[in-house]
This record gives sequence, structure tokens and C-alpha cells, in this order.
Amino acid sequence: MLFVFVTAEEQGLLGSRWFAQHPTVRPGRIAADINIDSVNKWGRTADLGMLGLGKSTLDAVVKQVASEQGREVHGDPFPDRGAFYRSDQFELARIGVPVVAIRGGPNYLGRPPGWGAAQHEAFERTDYHQVTDEYHGDWDLAGAVEDAQLDLLVGLRIANATSLPQWKPGDEFEKARKTAAR
Repeated sequence: MLFVFVTAEEQGLLGSRWFAQHPTVRPGRIAADINIDSVNKWGRTADLGMLGLGKSTLDAVVKQVASEQGREVHGDPFPDRGAFYRSDQFELARIGVPVVAIRGGPNYLGRPPGWGAAQHEAFERTDYHQVTDEYHGDWDLAGAVEDAQLDLLVGLRIANATSLPQWKPGDEFEKARKTAAR
């Protein structure tokens, strides 16, 4: 397992782009990119959004682990924002590495419908990439823990699988996977 901590996403994915251009392991040998970009600070969820759902064989692994947690998987809850293409996993996808990028919610346990989406909207309006975009002591990190457990189990299952994950036929990143140096 290789852990990479990249920086400068907001300046154009500079850290992930540099790593993708200078990988320490051949791209065809990198099983998957599990991108943990931010944490769920509003509590446990009944669901999770997967950026790029439908693009790779990793969907099945994520859905299985989420089901074991009693959660459902859906696509990006805010697809109009293009998060898949402006987060660090994009640079790894471009060199053929399949991606897991999840976000808990927007359906939070014990909260009314729409509450999670409203929290997300308010955060983006007032705090996202602002000086106030920092840790606050009143965060409910139970959802972050559950998301981290999911990422860990997904990673272990990928690492112990007999074959590497693949992009689905016809996906825009499939060719890069098939031609990536092994």
C-alpha cells in the first residue's frame, strides 16, 4: 500500500498532477486511488455519494462495504459541480488508475430530509476555501469515522483481490488503464 499526501488541489491539482507525472510505482501496478479529500463533520449518514459511480469495477466493492454498514450508495449528490474532474483523483484517473472517492450523505441519521444538503450549501456559501474553513469543536465526527472505516475496508479488499480493478468498457479512462506501464 502506498500512501500519498498531495497538496495544492485548489491551485490546479498541482500535487496530484506532479505525482501522476512522476509516480513511484508504475501506473499499471497501482490498483486504485482511494481519495480522502475532506471529512464528514455533520454526523452519521444513511447513504454516501460516490464520485464517478458507474465508471469502474470498484463500484461493487464500495456498494458491498456500504451495505454491510447499512448504507446505500448513489452518485455524486451535486453532479453539476463536476467534483470528479476537479479533485485530486482526476490526475490519477488520467493515467488509468481507478478511483474511490466517497462523501457521506446527504441523508443524515436523525435529521429531516434536505438537512444535509442545506448544511452543504451553507458551508460552500460561507466557509469553503475561506479563512473560516477550519476545524470547529462542535463537529459530529461519527460520520467521518464511518466513512474512514469504509475506505479502510474497501482498500483491504482491493489489496487482497486476485485481480486489479478496471474501468468499465467505454469509459474515458479505460484506454489509459489498458496501456499503463506495468
